[in-house]
Amino acid sequence: MGHIVKTKAGTYRANWRDHTNRQRSKTFATKKEAAAFLAEISSSLNRGTYVDPHAGKTKFGPYAVKWMLSRNHEITTVARDDSIMRTHVLPRWRDVSLGRIDHTAVQTWVSDLSKRLAPATVAECYRLLSTVLKTAVRDRIIGANPCEGVRLPKRRRKAGDDRIISREDLAALLPHVPDRYRALVGLAAGTGLRWGECVGLRWDAVDLDGGIVRVERVAVEVAGTVTHKPYPKSKAGWRKVPLPPFVVELLTAHRERYPAGPLGEVFTNAAGGPLRRTLFRARDWRPSLVRAGLLGKVVEVGPDAFLAVWQDKEGREHREEFPTYREAVAHVAKHAAEGLRFHDLRHCYATWLISDGVPVNDVARLLGHEQMSTTLNRYTHSSPDRYGRARAAFADFSLTPAPSSLSESDGSRRRGSQL
Repeated sequence: MGHIVKTKAGTYRANWRDHTNRQRSKTFATKKEAAAFLAEISSSLNRGTYVDPHAGKTKFGPYAVKWMLSRNHEITTVARDDSIMRTHVLPRWRDVSLGRIDHTAVQTWVSDLSKRLAPATVAECYRLLSTVLKTAVRDRIIGANPCEGVRLPKRRRKAGDDRIISREDLAALLPHVPDRYRALVGLAAGTGLRWGECVGLRWDAVDLDGGIVRVERVAVEVAGTVTHKPYPKSKAGWRKVPLPPFVVELLTAHRERYPAGPLGEVFTNAAGGPLRRTLFRARDWRPSLVRAGLLGKVVEVGPDAFLAVWQDKEGREHREEFPTYREAVAHVAKHAAEGLRFHDLRHCYATWLISDGVPVNDVARLLGHEQMSTTLNRYTHSSPDRYGRARAAFADFSLTPAPSSLSESDGSRRRGSQL
């Protein structure tokens, strides 16, 4: 499989052909070292575990860029991964040789990230690093993935994670949503459609008479540019969802009042263009929550004086007066922590259906999930009346047996004693 040649400098050069039949060599101080090395190379070639001893010098940065260019993913996935790679992964590993990245270094990096980033973000950073190094193993650049066995921070649930509102809260929220987007919010809450499915919806997929909406296409937003895909997120995403009467009413009024977009879109911005999620959240969604009393509070305290009250991420309460109601609402919407997200309407929809006894497999189909476990683990939450239901289950239970039961048992004992 190889041979050893003594050089003019008195060293020994081991020569061999790698798995691609390319001639390779490495120099050693003694012939014994060269022979041992060749024996190891021969064994790894026979086992299919050969790794080029020089390839580990490849820098992570150039290899990661090459890996990213080779992917065939959705543009939203590519944009997300590019951002994480550029912001968190490359600053640490760009100039490090692949062969010098070890398990301890990766674990230390993950621990450092955990001090300043959310567990979900840390997991994404780790996923990208691990995937790149796993590809390097397959390319026989390194022998093993140093990310294996690294412990990630746990994603602990917080008190504000269950952002679920009741249907009564929804009824209170809708009047405070701008007229142009009231049907959008109602559709999301009444059908569980995702943001992209709502924004990508066209009138040819809406049957108001039959009370059905067909999910056939989605809108995708990357770097402020909205494009349309002629297919949903997954195979299970192709589905029909029933429209509740209140959604039919909202959509009917919306169609009469606002023209369709250039492609027949149901929802557009004030200029007739595509809706952008970030702008909608800042300008319309969060102010609507404030006006409905679902995020912070604004109270009129005098002539031309409105008190804004909100809490920050640490739970500290803040108060500030403003000369107009609009300014106070805008300030709370911008600075208050947490608050119901638009996507939480999808969680609400699933929770409402499950609480009302709709089978989980039906709910999963309506949501466009391929696995029922996704529906149960991610999109259903405890209903507000769970305590009442739990108590009702034992409403007829008593530690004291009913009188009829006592008389029957006493009679049995008496008959037994007579025998």
